[in-house]
Amino acid sequence: MRVGVDTGGTFTDVVAEDGRITKVLSTPTDPSEAVTTGVSRFAPDVLAHGTTVATNALLERQGARVALVTNAGFADLIEIARQDRPALYDPTARRPAPLVPRELRLEVAGRLGPDGEELAPLGPVPQVPDGVEAVAVCLLHSDLDPSHEQAVAEELRARGLDVTCSFELSPQHREYERLSTTTANAYLRPLCAEYLGRLQDLAPAVLVLTSAGGLVPVDDAARAPARLLLSGPAGGAAAAGWAAAAAGFPDAVTFDMGGTSMIADHEPAVQLQFSCRPAAPSAGSGGAENPVAPRSRLRPN
Repeated sequence: MRVGVDTGGTFTDVVAEDGRITKVLSTPTDPSEAVTTGVSRFAPDVLAHGTTVATNALLERQGARVALVTNAGFADLIEIARQDRPALYDPTARRPAPLVPRELRLEVAGRLGPDGEELAPLGPVPQVPDGVEAVAVCLLHSDLDPSHEQAVAEELRARGLDVTCSFELSPQHREYERLSTTTANAYLRPLCAEYLGRLQDLAPAVLVLTSAGGLVPVDDAARAPARLLLSGPAGGAAAAGWAAAAAGFPDAVTFDMGGTSMIADHEPAVQLQFSCRPAAPSAGSGGAENPVAPRSRLRPN
């Protein structure tokens, strides 16, 4: 039996392929408790899960303490970004603080050119400060030649650190987009890996919905939680589009209102990047409102 489960800010919904439905109160301190309670009423062979755990962790800044390793002279790329301003003519506008504070942005010597050719050999890997839970590694042009990133990652992993490399997660050109996606992944992975690990035994096959609307094995989802940032909303948009078309309404507006956030959309579409910023607490039970006024550019993959 195939079963789908979606965790919202107020309720966790479980739907079986035979039409049975159950709804339980969500458990914000540990969403896996509500998922386990709901799924226990079935005996699924396949469990498909849509989640907002990564979404809320990023919006509410509840992720890990992260360090960033990048090329010498590029430590502030995460803050400079593409120089977009929240309000073009407002001199008092402020950007949200980056996920990595300045003291945890570490530089390493070495440089690859825009054609992937080595211009300067890789230098010593810096020491990571105590208390860091995960490390993001993003070096120039590693989408063309990952050898420098591989060497840095090998050294850091040998020290027992959880490392996300940009060439493994998003090997595409444009340095800021690759860096922000890699940093977000490192920021979310300790929390999401722990959460998803508690779901592994609920069914022989556990799949997680990604921002692109597809399903991946739970182990893959735990390694790349940046791909889950629109997991819940993607499921709602895809299902609403299918239901509207089946009912004879190919042109419809979907409205998804939960206990944590609200989303309205006209037509599901694939984007190569999307943006978000921290949200202020709201009256909703989840504490995060609809993400607006974009700052960080992330690739859903």
